[in-house]
Amino acid sequence: MFDLIIIGAGPAGLTAALYAGRSRLNTLILEKLSVGGRILMSEHIENYPGFSTVTTQELIRRMEEQVRALDVKIEVVQVEGIDIENKTVTADGKVYKAQALIIATGAKPRMLNCPGETRFTGKGVSYCATCDAPFFKEKHVAIVGGGNAVAEEAIYLARFARQVSIVHRRDELRASAILQEKLKENKKIKFVLSTVVTEIKGAAKVESISVKNVLTGEEKNLTCDGVFIYIGYDPDTEFLKGKLDLNESGFIISTEDMTTSGQGVFACGDCRKKTLYQVVTACADGAIAADSAYRYLASKGK
Repeated sequence: MFDLIIIGAGPAGLTAALYAGRSRLNTLILEKLSVGGRILMSEHIENYPGFSTVTTQELIRRMEEQVRALDVKIEVVQVEGIDIENKTVTADGKVYKAQALIIATGAKPRMLNCPGETRFTGKGVSYCATCDAPFFKEKHVAIVGGGNAVAEEAIYLARFARQVSIVHRRDELRASAILQEKLKENKKIKFVLSTVVTEIKGAAKVESISVKNVLTGEEKNLTCDGVFIYIGYDPDTEFLKGKLDLNESGFIISTEDMTTSGQGVFACGDCRKKTLYQVVTACADGAIAADSAYRYLASKGK
């Protein structure tokens, strides 16, 4: 029996564990990949307070050291099921029980699933312009997608890059009219419409992409230094369907204090519905979730 089980050991889960450990809660973290989670796909972080730049490995190492120093237990296992009412979690055939739960399972970007994407992730392929735009000063980058996020990130990228090419499979973007107007006003932004990316190429890093026009079938090579992919995110919440309130995209619906529809169950980080998905906001979520869990347990006499 634990006071608190945290599912997920990314920045949100680790921060929740830090605050829980300092509150002397008997805490267990369950993580299916490795400590740090998917943030490790990015090599550096330049917008975390206190660091002009830091490798993700170093930042996560420091977070893990803080957490382990507080005797928080970490197990790498695959969560298979959860009982919200009884606060039990089944993972790799074992059953873990607690008095409160924090869900910090994160979200994963949807992938193009084209050749070269996995190979060059972190080497020119990115899923976060806010994180990686400064690495592409005076470079030519492509950004794939057609919604509001693509428009906003293309405008942001144009502050750094020499040229931004928006590649979209339809003949017009889905972004709002006002955002499209801003895109067209920006001389750095070009449009490659009715086009899909078929391959990402390079030697040690991204050097070009192969694209195909879906109307004519014409294929060509587009030279670029980076590819930003914005075709959506999928929260890692499949195991919560029918057990917690989720929105239509599967993100956990929670309050400002990270309370979910399950009594004694809290959420933090990229798995919850919010407006900004960044390491710093994940950490803030984690701190709030742990504080809310502590207050919940205190109200129960813990």
